Amino acid sequence: MAAEEATHRPPTTPRPAAPSRPDVSVVVPVYNTLRYLRSCLDSVLRQTIGPGRMEIVAVDDGSTDGSGRLLDRYAAKHPGTVRVVHQPNSGGPASPCNRGLDLATGRYVFFLGSDDRLGPEALERLVAAADRYGSDVVLGKVVGVNGRHVFSDVFADGNAVDVSLFDSALPWSLANTKLFRRDLVDRLGLRFPEDMPVLSDQPFTLAACYHARRISVLADYDYYHAVRRLDARNITYHSRVEQRLVSVERLFAYVADLIPAGARRDAVLRRHAGLELANLVGDDFRHLDRAAQERVHATVARLVRRHVTDGLRDRLDIEARLRLGAVTAGGVDDLLAVIEQDSGRGVPATVFAGDRWHAGYPGAPARWTDVTDVRADWLARLDTVDVSWVDGHTLTVTTRSPYPRFATEAGPVRMLAGPVVGATRMDAGDPTGRTLRTDFALDRLLAASSASGQRHPVRAEVDGGHGRGGAAVRAPRLAAGRPRLLRHGARLYGVAATVDPRNGQLVLSVVPVTVGQLVGRLRRRGRRGPVTAQTSGHGAETLLGRHGHLEVRGAAQVQPGPLRRADQPHHHPGAGGAAPDQARGVRVDV
Repeated sequence: MAAEEATHRPPTTPRPAAPSRPDVSVVVPVYNTLRYLRSCLDSVLRQTIGPGRMEIVAVDDGSTDGSGRLLDRYAAKHPGTVRVVHQPNSGGPASPCNRGLDLATGRYVFFLGSDDRLGPEALERLVAAADRYGSDVVLGKVVGVNGRHVFSDVFADGNAVDVSLFDSALPWSLANTKLFRRDLVDRLGLRFPEDMPVLSDQPFTLAACYHARRISVLADYDYYHAVRRLDARNITYHSRVEQRLVSVERLFAYVADLIPAGARRDAVLRRHAGLELANLVGDDFRHLDRAAQERVHATVARLVRRHVTDGLRDRLDIEARLRLGAVTAGGVDDLLAVIEQDSGRGVPATVFAGDRWHAGYPGAPARWTDVTDVRADWLARLDTVDVSWVDGHTLTVTTRSPYPRFATEAGPVRMLAGPVVGATRMDAGDPTGRTLRTDFALDRLLAASSASGQRHPVRAEVDGGHGRGGAAVRAPRLAAGRPRLLRHGARLYGVAATVDPRNGQLVLSVVPVTVGQLVGRLRRRGRRGPVTAQTSGHGAETLLGRHGHLEVRGAAQVQPGPLRRADQPHHHPGAGGAAPDQARGVRVDV
């Protein structure tokens, strides 16, 4: 029997003997991912490394959507390759990962999310690199699917045989989606902490990387496709605040136990303070009830005082630095005042006290608002005041600085959406020189996105008399429109300007849209008869007929209307005219 029912006892039926030890065991923890599971498993079974050199160990963590039955069918069809065990739901990914690790027999182990998938050559390339270089950990390039955000800085310099945990971007890529040498795992007795409802892969990965003889990074191929589930129920997206608090506190304690105090610990905690800790006091902090806000504030303040050294504080991005400073310098109401300023009113004015600069948050203590030593970062903080579409080929982002001498002191300004550099110029309509207009070419934006889509956070960089600096571009009060349908090559994409609810950052998202999704959404809106979207000057159209058949004719794009500020009135077509959107052709919202 290939599928086994077990909870706290070993399998009663032994696994059929394999002719030799597999090179790699792929451990797949599964919980209610039926919609994605087949694609995940097929991506492993189609690996060019071949079934004789790998095994799949899938652990069903009490699924209720039929995922367990699908696993059993795969195990019956591939008895020498797929092994399945079932257990009651454990409440998180740590337990099924540990169970799969206990059963894995390969020289290497690889963990794969059951809603994600692998590139066809992934395992063969990863194993070959580990054998060639003697690497204990190998990280292959990860790409986001359906607009899922992936930290990709570690891949920016291409392949690297020997990467340090302490002077690279590796701490920002601590998911367990890597190839681990089994001898290292066994020697260290590595397991996932089951008392961490979320983030449980980070202690495992940290310990492996800390003790590894060699860590290699491969950026020459799309190894791992990380999928943003369309139902948005990945546990890491919607964790309860109590789970997040417990897990973040245990993560900081784990790092402190693992790495001695000093620059190397700070290099790792820079990620955890700047991401996990700062996210706890992100914009969505406002939506917690008062009791939860008090608990979050107390936990974050305690962790900052205990773990964030002066050197670490100075290396944090300005957003994280100001938020964590607000927590340690004041109470919940002081923090809420800062968040309200950022999310509702925008970048505050600069307050001068002698030769010192301060961020002008209302009622904030001066000891943490001092931005003198990071003036370049402070000048790079801009607010989005408008996002509009130009001629179907360009997305223009208009930003503004509150600093009166911005034009003379900031120096040259670059605006980036992920890796895409926009064309930035001063807005001629603003004589103060504080308003910028940046054009992002849509063909470049689409080209920078994988076939599975991408999120491109918008960032500003300055290089003037106060040095080089950078900051996320926020978008207070921006009412972003629905995604607009664009065609790039043979594929359709939904492109949108959105606001990250955690940190208020402007994000340009590119998400693939299938014909089935488009037809389904149009049907759900109750549209009747043909719907035609035409672009001016190109003679192309997207046609939805009565029976739901979609045709895309020509090479043009469906052109979107403008995105509006929250205070900008909406326009509706009257009896004798068309809305501004319609002047450029009917748009299709997806």
